[in-house]
Amino acid sequence: MKTPPTPDAKADEELDPLLGINAKTNWYPAAQGGWSGGRKRILGPKMLESNYYHVMSRTCGGELFFDDTEKEALRRVLWRVAEFCGVQVLTYCVMGNHFHVLAAVPHRESWMARFEGPEGERRLLGHLRSLYSKAYVTQLEAEFREWRRVGNEVAVQKKLQSFKQRLCDLSRFVKEVKERFSRWYNKRHERRGTLWMDRFKSVLIEGHVGRRGERETKRIDVVRTMAAYIDLNPVRAGLVREAADYAWSGYGEAKAGTRKAQRGICRVVEKPVDGWETSQVAEVYAGLLGSSPEPSRGSSQETQRRSHRLANSSRSGQSLQARPEEGETLSVTEMLGRRVRLFSEAVVLGSKAFVDEVFQLERSKFGPKRKQGARRVSECEGELYTMKRVRWLNPHSDQGERR
Repeated sequence: MKTPPTPDAKADEELDPLLGINAKTNWYPAAQGGWSGGRKRILGPKMLESNYYHVMSRTCGGELFFDDTEKEALRRVLWRVAEFCGVQVLTYCVMGNHFHVLAAVPHRESWMARFEGPEGERRLLGHLRSLYSKAYVTQLEAEFREWRRVGNEVAVQKKLQSFKQRLCDLSRFVKEVKERFSRWYNKRHERRGTLWMDRFKSVLIEGHVGRRGERETKRIDVVRTMAAYIDLNPVRAGLVREAADYAWSGYGEAKAGTRKAQRGICRVVEKPVDGWETSQVAEVYAGLLGSSPEPSRGSSQETQRRSHRLANSSRSGQSLQARPEEGETLSVTEMLGRRVRLFSEAVVLGSKAFVDEVFQLERSKFGPKRKQGARRVSECEGELYTMKRVRWLNPHSDQGERR
């Protein structure tokens, strides 16, 4: 049974509200239950490279708002659970009533190979220390020795497998983040019940398109686009004038000097993971964010006017919300200045070939009348395809964002 906190422990938490969020999980047998799983998600091609996802989750009704301390707590939980689960956070943004994460989930079999062989168990126990306390791991090792003393190797392997099942899994990663933060948040506010609205949303996106020929110049690099869209959330909501000024985002944290956040942005712009300074990653990414968008050569006067309108709206904290008019198309920069529902509900987003490939792999999840997977995003100037047609605007108003 969990030991109740001592008066001294309560006093410490009052002095430092993040004390509980910093603590690693201790030995607590009641928390070792299984997981029922849940609805199957589209998880992408089974390739050796990572699959990329935009993940978003909102509080119940969007009505529960996080203060600065709670945003910081969620940020810390996110990084810690990502390290444990083997998920790479490219960038993220914690807003007042929701959060976004651009995550790379590695090929599971390749990543898990480190825990195979004679040294595999030792490495796995060492890996547990990223999330669990030294006391927990010590107790776990003692339990393994006792089970082996009585010849119960099956119990040992079953326990080890329960940990392995939580690694390189998008759903378990998000579930762990939300549950750990919810327990801390409910304790802080002396409340009960669910904190998050429904299950999280996730969009499988195509990885970097690499070098492109002249015929592919309109093909959009969705990883870069999605990362910029996520980091621009506080700018669109009018919280800051520049994305780098927001502390609870991947770019803001990277600009503040955090190495793991810098490595994530380096991956976004396809630079060496430790090339933040040597490859001028901050400057490259700032241009991608389009804080001062410049129209390309040969662009029409109307495109130039729209680009300058976006620049002015970003600086004034306003977001261009109107749906594109009939037949009107937007550049990627213009799309980033709007709150676009497509980026959080498209199911799959990328080139036609990528979306069709995923569609064929997941054919059983769609009705027999569906013949093609890829559907062109007609509002976008570049070549962008989705698995699901989505209404352009995000239905949530600005009111819930500006906190």
